[in-house]
Amino acid sequence: MKKNKKTKHRLKTKNSFNWNKRQLTNEILKVFSQNSKLILNYRQVAKKLGVKGEALKQRIQQTMVDLAELEQLKEISRGRFIYTTKETYIIGTVDLTARGAAYIVSDDLEDDIFVSQNNLMHALNGDIVKVFLYAIRRGRQPEGEVVEILEQHKTEFVGTVEESNGFAFVICDSNKMPYDIFLPAKELKKAENGQKVIVAINSWPKKSKSPIGKIVSVLGWPGDNETEMNAIMAEFDLPMKFPDKVIKASEVISEDISEEEIAKRKDFREVTTFTIDPHDAKDFDDALSIRKIKDNLWEVGVHIADVSHYVIPGSVLDKEAIRRATSVYLVDRVVPMLPERLSNGICSLRPNEDKLCFSAVFEINEKAEVQKQWFGRTIINSDRRFSYEEAQVIIEGEDGDLKEEILKLNELAQILRGERFKDGSIAFDKVELKFKLDEKGHPLGVYFKESKEAHKLIEEFMLLANKKVAEYVGKVDKKEKQKTFVYRVHDTPNQDKLVAFSNFVERFGYRMNIGSTKNISNSINKLLKSVKGKAEQNVVETLAIRSMAKAEYTTENIGHYGLAFEYYTHFTSPIRRYPDVMVHRLLQSYLNGEASKLKSKYEDLCKISSKQEKMAATAERQSIKYKQVEFMQDKVGKEFEGVISGVTEWGIYVEISEYKTEGMVRIKDITDDHYFFDEENFCLIGRLYKRKLQLGDNVNILVQKANLEKKQLDFLLVED
Repeated sequence: MKKNKKTKHRLKTKNSFNWNKRQLTNEILKVFSQNSKLILNYRQVAKKLGVKGEALKQRIQQTMVDLAELEQLKEISRGRFIYTTKETYIIGTVDLTARGAAYIVSDDLEDDIFVSQNNLMHALNGDIVKVFLYAIRRGRQPEGEVVEILEQHKTEFVGTVEESNGFAFVICDSNKMPYDIFLPAKELKKAENGQKVIVAINSWPKKSKSPIGKIVSVLGWPGDNETEMNAIMAEFDLPMKFPDKVIKASEVISEDISEEEIAKRKDFREVTTFTIDPHDAKDFDDALSIRKIKDNLWEVGVHIADVSHYVIPGSVLDKEAIRRATSVYLVDRVVPMLPERLSNGICSLRPNEDKLCFSAVFEINEKAEVQKQWFGRTIINSDRRFSYEEAQVIIEGEDGDLKEEILKLNELAQILRGERFKDGSIAFDKVELKFKLDEKGHPLGVYFKESKEAHKLIEEFMLLANKKVAEYVGKVDKKEKQKTFVYRVHDTPNQDKLVAFSNFVERFGYRMNIGSTKNISNSINKLLKSVKGKAEQNVVETLAIRSMAKAEYTTENIGHYGLAFEYYTHFTSPIRRYPDVMVHRLLQSYLNGEASKLKSKYEDLCKISSKQEKMAATAERQSIKYKQVEFMQDKVGKEFEGVISGVTEWGIYVEISEYKTEGMVRIKDITDDHYFFDEENFCLIGRLYKRKLQLGDNVNILVQKANLEKKQLDFLLVED
């Protein structure tokens, strides 16, 4: 019997040469965990595993060294290790590549973990997964494999039906979904070959390359505006309509304002008040009032729609607002956070109607210094609704309604703006691309929206209100305990990104001083002013924004770097942003003298809002990209001047100067030389003739292809 056992064990040991990383690591850790008080070298471990081959012993030795770097073993002396209790598993989020492999992003590790397609266990982009971490070798990308899918991010996808011989697949639009979804024959009755659909994954057999799905909804034919906009909404899980119970909840809210409610509020109905908004706006959530108190002293009211009066915590409307978190502005439509009856009706500060507001009221002197402030609930009646264009012509000298009031507010706003920049605020005034659309949503032309004084007038008073509300709650004496609040924060820039950006702009003859926080903001402002109207303006502005950290919502205040504010929040747009609703509720609670609210609850809501805000921005960009490609369809074969706006190992991105529209010139289509990618210098370099194609260079291109399905433009370089 003993002999047989030995023989059997030797056979097992021989097979152990086929151990993969995980199996070998597990076996080694098992030895150490079973002998947790012993100090072992690799020969002792090999003996306990029954390993005699020298090659496998060397693998054991290297794996033990790697495990010590991971702190799963501790090296007591050279080559001698003891067991530690550090976990070999981490929790993270899947970031899927177009080729099917993934990187797992985790708060537990500084570097992302690479997982091959075979080791993903069918996890998809955005899924929360548990990952077994292989031993990390020094200087190498951490690797692992998914052992459990904890939370699925998405089970429905947008794609095009491709039918063949009685069966079909849905080819997904998103490059973050590299798998085609198989459709059983019965599902083909619901859609025709070539139509866009929403498909849900029903199952995914372990050994199958493709998941099996069913059609949830037929969107229509590619190229149709309604189909494509609905496809973008579906791709980003944007709701196409409100649930019936939410609509019903909005319909039972009374438009009437009782005398009892008015008595609780400060009455501004007799004070000159007006709104300034885009000409096509329907939801007016902010208004300004102004009156002279005495010489050199003005009362300026920033009046914000009192959404929190109508949307009660825990109600059907509130739950839906949390789920949406923000209104989303696609090229041809708005996906609102609140039902239209509230957003465009009851809450909207329309002229000549009594409206309930939450207000920040300031006494301001001629130097735009705040002498007194008051926060609370009000009732207003707006005298006039201005578009930005109407207010602008008054600012530029024409006569018009409320001219004196507009000019005084503009004068104060300019002083506030000047002081803000003096304190280190950064002046990002990026040109906004807009489309002229026909009645079917097709683009007839493009135009560029620039921020003028009328926009800046409103912006400065909104910034003032946001800042002062945040200071009121957040700025406390050392003796006082900090109260839970929702802040809009913006971290300092990443130094590596700043250095790279500084090196890039030097090519255009611009010098940056990035030695200190104040120097950075002053230097960026000087740069942004210098590039105005030049060919490189859009590229420089875009890269400047990319070098900055991303703003987000949190209960942990770190200030707002871009605005140079120590305290900042969002108070001024509750019709379209849920954080503003939270701020109104918290502020009123503290004005009432109530205790601090539960921090963890609001932090969770902040995370939802930040996530939804990011999603909304991506959806908006996708809708713009689609319209840009659609607009360029009849320009295939035409030549344009452009600027190189991006450089990658597979080609260069070029932005057409006339339309601010970006497309790609693939490296394989640049035929005058063989090019390689120089990442450090943002350029492609020809191996033979050393020609450089560098970020910011002016080039001529020919529009080769406009692919609507992929929202992609292909260009060819045209030589001078």
